[in-house]
Amino acid sequence: MMQIGVETSKAVDQRRVFVVDDDEITRAALQFMLHDEIETHELSDLAGAYAKGQDWLQPDLVILGIGILVAEGIAAVGDVTARWPAARILIATGKEDEALALEALRHGAHGALVKPLRLETVRQKVDTILGRAGGMPLIQLGGL
Repeated sequence: MMQIGVETSKAVDQRRVFVVDDDEITRAALQFMLHDEIETHELSDLAGAYAKGQDWLQPDLVILGIGILVAEGIAAVGDVTARWPAARILIATGKEDEALALEALRHGAHGALVKPLRLETVRQKVDTILGRAGGMPLIQLGGL
């Protein structure tokens, strides 16, 4: 398996990420960008994430696609927080959905990944949100 710029300390990190997005391409891209450095699971909806995260397989980070918020409503952020209080939440969004993403931040999300997604940016933001070395500021252009 090809590993792109992976630091050994990150590759053995015991934490996990759930990428929950109804957009298959975004899900696959994020999974590809992250799986070398952290255990990453891609899921198409929150019901699947909740089933997978039952008992021991709880995520440390949930990346919620903006489509999930459109379908489930802004309350999905609170639902994730209630289900996994220790998990951090990032919103994967395009600039066209900035208002909804900002609303998610007001409701408890911890940051956003703004498309187009870039390997370095995604990895740096995940590092930051998980408190790992190599992080970057969570707030960027447009408040996201």
